[in-house]
Amino acid sequence: MIRVLTIEREYGSGGGEIAAALAQRLGWKLWDQALTNEIARLMECDCRVVEERGEKRDPLFHRLLMAFMRGSHEGSLNAPRLKIADAECIREVTEQVVKDAAQCGGCVIVGRGSAYYLQGRSDAFHVFIYAPFNEKVRRLRAGGKSEKEAVQLADTVDRDRAAFIKQFFGVEWPDRHRFNLMLNSTIGEAAAVETILNSIALFEKQRIPSAPSAQQSVASGAPRGN
Repeated sequence: MIRVLTIEREYGSGGGEIAAALAQRLGWKLWDQALTNEIARLMECDCRVVEERGEKRDPLFHRLLMAFMRGSHEGSLNAPRLKIADAECIREVTEQVVKDAAQCGGCVIVGRGSAYYLQGRSDAFHVFIYAPFNEKVRRLRAGGKSEKEAVQLADTVDRDRAAFIKQFFGVEWPDRHRFNLMLNSTIGEAAAVETILNSIALFEKQRIPSAPSAQQSVASGAPRGN
């Protein structure tokens, strides 16, 4: 049975809202902001650091600084106190939090590479939410962004996510064959939720082996009941 649902999404597609609605319908724990909070707690850093660097490649100057800090005597002394939070450190902690959440089951996990970390789990169902560019801009503007901000975010955030997945998993984002379902959110939140729940139900049903018919039992030499 499916016990874990991952929601990967294009920025501005409404994937977070769909994930929240799914968690509510299923009565499962939502790992979205909670995931960021847990990573920040374990790394003893501000949530904003995790949000800013969690799905991005670090700028070259930051990567060089971290490499210097890790390789120097002073850096090795200060590292435990500084809790250096570059993308690689965040990725390592994220992987552990995601896998721990999946092990407990009954959860909806949003982004942060969760679909890629949990590819080997037979009890996980992976969904990718996307939308046309103009629709993403419209959603972002409705959320309070200016036209300029909305266009810039819709254009750049997904590029950062793609670069993150390429760097740490060696695949082109979203790497479609890793997902059980890809869904255009323009069908509406309610329809998206129903489609995902129905898809999970069908997915589970097709994995349940059907009982052999009497004719198959005779053909295989199995004894027939009285």
